[in-house]
Amino acid sequence: MTDRKVNVKPAEGKLGVLIPGLGAVATTFVAGVEAAKRQLGAPIGSLTQMGRIRLGKRTENRNPLIHEFVPLANLSDIVWGAWDLHGQNAYEVACRSRVLEQGLLDKIRKPLEAIEPMKAVFDPVFVKNLQGVHVKSGPTKMDLARQVMADIDAFVARTGVSRVVVLWCGSTETFTPVSDVHRTLAAFEAGLTESHPEIAPSMIYAYAALKKGIPYLNGAPNLTVDAPALLELSRANAAPIGGKDFKTGQTLMKTIIAPGLKARMLGVEGWFSTNILGNLDGKVLDDPGSFKTKEESKLSVLDTIFNGELYPQLYGEIHHKVRINYYPPRGDNKESWDNIDIVGWMGYPMQIKINFLCRDSILAAPVCLDLVLFTDLAQRCGWSGVQEWLSFYWKSPQTGPGLAPIHDLFQQQNKLENTLRYIMGETLITNLGLDYYMDEV
Repeated sequence: MTDRKVNVKPAEGKLGVLIPGLGAVATTFVAGVEAAKRQLGAPIGSLTQMGRIRLGKRTENRNPLIHEFVPLANLSDIVWGAWDLHGQNAYEVACRSRVLEQGLLDKIRKPLEAIEPMKAVFDPVFVKNLQGVHVKSGPTKMDLARQVMADIDAFVARTGVSRVVVLWCGSTETFTPVSDVHRTLAAFEAGLTESHPEIAPSMIYAYAALKKGIPYLNGAPNLTVDAPALLELSRANAAPIGGKDFKTGQTLMKTIIAPGLKARMLGVEGWFSTNILGNLDGKVLDDPGSFKTKEESKLSVLDTIFNGELYPQLYGEIHHKVRINYYPPRGDNKESWDNIDIVGWMGYPMQIKINFLCRDSILAAPVCLDLVLFTDLAQRCGWSGVQEWLSFYWKSPQTGPGLAPIHDLFQQQNKLENTLRYIMGETLITNLGLDYYMDEV
């Protein structure tokens, strides 16, 4: 133990989780938590629920469960709310999405039916392949933001929650680069009042949450809380932010495999990735504008891990291609293929082939849970702004200005665990281990 410990407020009362986008990912997350509350299934994939953390020296054999080590909110204290453009309750959406078995959904039908979404902020300019039937209207985008804030107030009053986290589980919006309206809070608020065309619905939700000092997490590759204006607002109102894009299938595999190749100094000439999926996400990504947003998120991973500028002979000219194909029969069961052309000793070529038949929402649900619980913890620690220690969960992790993101999954895990040790006043672990072998250390 050290004499340093963060003053963490206790997780008292209920934790509200508000979700823009009540689709397959959101309902799989919600249904899984409700099932776990009733011991109808295990929250596999969740560090907060199933993971352990090593404390002290290896010889001490201290490996508590993470949720017993840090003061996280209990699953039983989570209360749900959502916005969605279709208007169906969570049970109806979960049945339509066909991710979880009908028998399990029927056992938790009552709490799922109780989650009736509020009207969504929606603009078809940003998601061209969807149509909204349960949407807000107002004279300006600032008016829409105020409606979202009123929704949050009504949810808190109705449920009696003591804290709230907003988690974007909505669709991928069309690619939007940072422009002048995103650079300062003053410019952004003026843009809301003027209904600036480059302010997307996801930004309106983020603004509403941060304006009320509520953490906001961006589960899609949209430009949202990484806009400088919203980063400014998160700091001003002491609200943690995180993003972007849940790290689930193919990118998860890249952040596992690429660091191994890099560690052994094996060269990489090319990495070709393709996917087929048939859920709503696949339909949205069939639009070139939305695909461009996703592509930017997925392409950035290898560049940072391999760093061709430092290792030009090994990684200086990687041909990295990413394709996503909408194929309705596959539903939520995404399939990805990767071909990796690697180079070994004396320049001899080799190949690696990966075929990952994954379930997109099944992989995303535990990520959602951990992000919500850890971000609530961060706010109770008094932290605000970018939570880089949660990069473990993001395809394209947000960082502080001027910092390159860490994409190596194992470096991300080390950062996350050391942050938890820091919070609780435990010694940080470097794995140096010299004290086991050298008397002078």
